[in-house]
Amino acid sequence: MLIRRAPRFTASEITDPKLYLSRRELISGAAAALVMAPALSAAAPPALQALSATRNAALSVNDTPTKAEAAMTYNNFYEFGVNKDDPSRLAHTLRPRPWTVQVDGFVNKPKTFDIDELMRLFPLEERVYSLRCVEAWSMVIPWIGFPLASLLKRVEPNGQAKYVEFTTLLDPNQFPGQKPGLFGSSLDWPYVEGLRLDEAMHPLTLLTVGMYGKVLPNQNGAPVRVVVPWKYGFKSAKSIVRIRLVSEQPKTAWEKAASQEYGFYSNVNPAVSHPRWSQADERRIGEFRRRPTLPFNGYAEQVASLYAGMDLKKNY
Repeated sequence: MLIRRAPRFTASEITDPKLYLSRRELISGAAAALVMAPALSAAAPPALQALSATRNAALSVNDTPTKAEAAMTYNNFYEFGVNKDDPSRLAHTLRPRPWTVQVDGFVNKPKTFDIDELMRLFPLEERVYSLRCVEAWSMVIPWIGFPLASLLKRVEPNGQAKYVEFTTLLDPNQFPGQKPGLFGSSLDWPYVEGLRLDEAMHPLTLLTVGMYGKVLPNQNGAPVRVVVPWKYGFKSAKSIVRIRLVSEQPKTAWEKAASQEYGFYSNVNPAVSHPRWSQADERRIGEFRRRPTLPFNGYAEQVASLYAGMDLKKNY
């Protein structure tokens, strides 16, 4: 009788087991995913449509981009599972068309946008950003999108709007990680993230629809995600279906799961260690040597003024 073993997890590769109902459930879920893998991964990944955009050199870093294959196969996207290769193996279940994004809350002109309408409304630009993950690894990716501020200005936030809340699609049929008893106990679905309104309106904050000259792959957040390059990657909500302007600070998915580890601001700060590892240095995917982590992920000159007078150890 052939017995298949579930792959071993390491502390640097997975979320703290305390975030799950029990270690037994997590291992059982991983084993179930492994059994499902041959059937789910049998379908060839769809070819990605080319997406043209004007390069924005002023808001791009000059670092060499991470290889596209690495950026598309080593991901955190818990809606597909807890392993880094789960998204690329399982993401064909996501259907990025048709897709709409509801923009509402404290705005004068709420509207639901079709994703293709959004891509026609605003000129697309390519920006090369460094995106850092909380587990002390990072990538440099040429993203394609448009400033989130362009969309928010169109719906006209009113005086009560203080924060922007992002909500990811909730659909266990498309996101197997949301299914109860598999990986579904890890977070309180749907995935919710948030920014202060001034952070959301900052020119660096990009509503993203593509990468590497093509539309976003499913495993990277298709068809639309936000990228906030001075914060940890989990602040960049993926597969967004709603953008809501609110008056109170949103309670985000990772705050609800582990507030002692994941604060609302989540700015990259090498002086503040994660409870289970240092944030002082990082390893770029594709590189061997580690490098010092820069405050605000290297964007301090552009964004540090947003937090003038704040205690960034308390407001982590």
